[in-house]
Amino acid sequence: MAFAHAQAVADVVAPSDMMDGRVAAIRDRLDQGGLANTAILSYSTKFASAFYGPFREAADSSPRGADRKSYQLDPRNRREALRESELDEQEGADMLMVKPALSYLDVIREIARTSRLPLAAYNVSGEYSMVKAAAERGWVDERAVVLEILHSIVRAGADLLITYHAREAMEKGWLA
Repeated sequence: MAFAHAQAVADVVAPSDMMDGRVAAIRDRLDQGGLANTAILSYSTKFASAFYGPFREAADSSPRGADRKSYQLDPRNRREALRESELDEQEGADMLMVKPALSYLDVIREIARTSRLPLAAYNVSGEYSMVKAAAERGWVDERAVVLEILHSIVRAGADLLITYHAREAMEKGWLA
């Protein structure tokens, strides 16, 4: 699938399944297929998180009869998270990602400190929804909270930030 996307002129492919060896297999296929310039953004450090709930509900993609804990990282295991990022870097990833972001600022910091690759952080649907719900109730100043969250993720070491807040923050000039 990654090769098909690259053939369709994708600049970046982003395997999210965290299967060991996946990045190496994709890198090899891209290189052999003449698409060595297609970057791989690896979801290298993807935690089994309750913060995915709103997206899974909206996309009707909640696991049925099982869970994703067999391949997503245990939120308690920082060392494994760091090891997974190191392995994907060794396999040929061009960028790494930590998902979700807020509860894992320490992991973002450590990967940014030890890796030579650009690091993305994914501020996921549950993190976004909590801010939205609190702002709708008047409990927080939405702009101030969003900026504090986004700045904290960048301050922890993220080079790239994926967030549901992006469009609104840009349209309202919050990032100016």
